[in-house]
Amino acid sequence: MSDDRGIYILMGLLMLILPLSSLLARRPKASVVLRAVLSWGVIVAILYVAFANRARLSELAASFGDRMGLSEQMVEGDTVRIRQSVDGHFWAQVRLNGIERRMLIDSGATSTAISEATAKAIGVTPRRVPPVILTTGNGQVEAARGRVETLRIGGLETRDLPVVIAPTFEDVEVIGMNFLSRLQGWRVERGTLILDGKTTI
Repeated sequence: MSDDRGIYILMGLLMLILPLSSLLARRPKASVVLRAVLSWGVIVAILYVAFANRARLSELAASFGDRMGLSEQMVEGDTVRIRQSVDGHFWAQVRLNGIERRMLIDSGATSTAISEATAKAIGVTPRRVPPVILTTGNGQVEAARGRVETLRIGGLETRDLPVVIAPTFEDVEVIGMNFLSRLQGWRVERGTLILDGKTTI
């Protein structure tokens, strides 16, 4: 069980215990208590599923937005605009060696990070010597090194980009500063990430 799941379960129990203790203080009938427990149990279960699958739900929301003409990513020549997602992050539709992936743009990450499954799909061979030790939200992880021949977001493309590779990146793959620093510029304005132009690197 991950640390995140443990936190969700604890929060769920608290959500059940607090209203239940308040209800019991009034000494209601057993049927009323049972209905209240079942109702709160359903609410907690829905919230748990939503939090546990927030990345997938964000993808579904983006897909729905595309179908409704509300795309999070807009291309204007050498400029790409990415609206902030409902989860507060900026997600980009990226092509790695021609293979499409949805990746989180994170200016706090030094390196672009992909999963082993993506590395295999795009033909990147991980080099495990020397290993890379990364500090993540779940502690330190050991990652391999690799290089992506092309990374493309809209009309922006860079070549021979170093990446780190680990199975722990399966849920969230990240575009880091080693890509952003190759752009002519990037900024956030009114909830929109703006990526300007590309360099020749």
